[in-house]
Amino acid sequence: MIKITLPDGSIREYNKGVTSHDIAMSISEGLARNVLSAKVNGEVWDSNRPIFEDSVVQLLTWNDEDGKATFWHSSAHLLAEALETLYPGTKFGIGPAIDNGFYYDIDLGDREFGGDDLAQVEKKMLELARQKNVYIRSKISKQDAISYFEEKGDKYKLELIQDLDDGSITLYKQGNFTDLCRGPHIPHTGLIKAIKLLNVAGAYWRGDEKRKQLTRVYGVSFPKQKELTEHLERLEEAKKRDHRKLGKELDLFTFSEKVGMGLPLWLPKGTILRERLENFMRRAQIKAGYDPVVTPHIGSKELYVTSGHYEKYGADSFQPITTPHEGEEFLLKPMNCPHHCEIYKSRPRSYKEMPVRYAEFGAVYRYEQSGELHGLTRVRGFTQDDAHIFCRPDQVKEEFINVIDLVLYVFNALGFEDYTAQVSLRDPENRENYIGADELWDRAEREIQEAADERALKTVTELGEAAFYGPKLDFMVKDALGRSWQLGTIQVDYTLPERFELEYTGADNQKHRPVMIHRAPFGSMERFVAVLIEHCGGNFPLWLAPDQIAVLPISEKYEDYAQRVLMTLSEQDIRGLIDNRDEKIGRKIRDAEVKKVPYMLILGEKEQVNGEVSVRKHGSGDLGSLKLDAFIKQFREEIKI
Repeated sequence: MIKITLPDGSIREYNKGVTSHDIAMSISEGLARNVLSAKVNGEVWDSNRPIFEDSVVQLLTWNDEDGKATFWHSSAHLLAEALETLYPGTKFGIGPAIDNGFYYDIDLGDREFGGDDLAQVEKKMLELARQKNVYIRSKISKQDAISYFEEKGDKYKLELIQDLDDGSITLYKQGNFTDLCRGPHIPHTGLIKAIKLLNVAGAYWRGDEKRKQLTRVYGVSFPKQKELTEHLERLEEAKKRDHRKLGKELDLFTFSEKVGMGLPLWLPKGTILRERLENFMRRAQIKAGYDPVVTPHIGSKELYVTSGHYEKYGADSFQPITTPHEGEEFLLKPMNCPHHCEIYKSRPRSYKEMPVRYAEFGAVYRYEQSGELHGLTRVRGFTQDDAHIFCRPDQVKEEFINVIDLVLYVFNALGFEDYTAQVSLRDPENRENYIGADELWDRAEREIQEAADERALKTVTELGEAAFYGPKLDFMVKDALGRSWQLGTIQVDYTLPERFELEYTGADNQKHRPVMIHRAPFGSMERFVAVLIEHCGGNFPLWLAPDQIAVLPISEKYEDYAQRVLMTLSEQDIRGLIDNRDEKIGRKIRDAEVKKVPYMLILGEKEQVNGEVSVRKHGSGDLGSLKLDAFIKQFREEIKI
């Protein structure tokens, strides 16, 4: 007999060779029908895979992220089977699950394949799914795997096999399709009830621009048709909220090929939006005891060699900038932290002045692959709301908690209410990817968890997501459409102070090493603005809107009054515009609605005579007439943050 420990801590005994499906059946038949896979000792397995030793088992359903991933990975195999059935001779790359569905990279030779072909493939997938074919796992030797795919003529699978160790290779078969795959998979294809193939794109084999471009087919699937319908409705809403579309419509930002890919140009309205966010953060930072600093956009190569950034990112970053002086090399700044270390080091420090807090809206530059660039969310030049706290070891926890409070203040002010704190740790299997002593990492990880617990944060732990110099707390925020984004981040770092030989004189008159906390509540201004646009659909909070009011005179007779109104509002720091176009008032109102201006002030004879404004609110309609002073007072009450 073996002991199986379930998530609730209960222990059950079973015969050796029991499967997760058997365990589910012993609990309830209904549960067994819904189990897609299982986590066995932390590793996701097929639900029909035998277990031969004492294990911790979590049964995974559609409600679990790992269960969804299993379902979508299995759907990718179903897609491949449909493609092979319809287009014999198709060669296959990889077909993983992704955050919202799956894809498969395929080589169709000279055959054309586009969006018009998706409906036929989709139909074939549903037809195959109804056959309820079981996903069968089998171990295979490396030589036998090579022989199989040589006979099939699938060169991409053969290349993948070369990187695999003999004895670790498995195949999965369902119906007439067999794939190289480590799994896991759902019990059978019949669980896949609803499928939508979304689009076709190009993707270089193994992400290498020098290799062949394959056809990537994206799709999504669900166990119920209703869930697919709801998902497609969310996708339609997401298209409407796409920050690239709204950024253009609202005149916020643009891109230029002449300037360069991934380098955004902020238009006047976008710049106002951005400046308001920065000023909001500056006020909060000053209140929290931060000192502003400014650092250059480039730094000596040696600076980044010292910090470790050159070793980790040098090969994938921008090439060094050389000067007329032989051997002198600079790099575009990829991070602000080495510069801040040097500011701290500019004079002796005492324990009495700790913590030292430096804040900077610092522009940084990183070379992202052209295929990975996406609007403002993935760019090559961006601005971090960066700050670095240098503190004594006994101050770490308190400072960390203060930063958590600052992040939550930002989220609250901007309407982000659904978030999870992700404790990002080292990959224990690949410690060579990180710098710093184990005992310092252990200490930092412990302090982060304690701070999160003290603020009662909902946390998840992710291995392998730490920065190379230390663990961190990442805030995963859900937007209005339920999509998750990584925004704010806080990192504890014992390593950079060591590498830069940072010191302070303690109460014992001895030299001590400070601890460094990296912090960015927005993350980057570009990415944050993109997420904010999509979260609120371009309907920004009143205090943040670039144009807060639109003054709409019904004819040119009232333009002078409109100017006086706008002047009065401007003096009260209420920003807006006058629409003086020779258009009917209905058209002016419609255009202001499209531009998502929060308030429209309509001016005619009655308003001019009485010193009033006729007020309309975006999305709410007519609010009646108010004295201008009364409107300003009402506006002031609403704008408080």
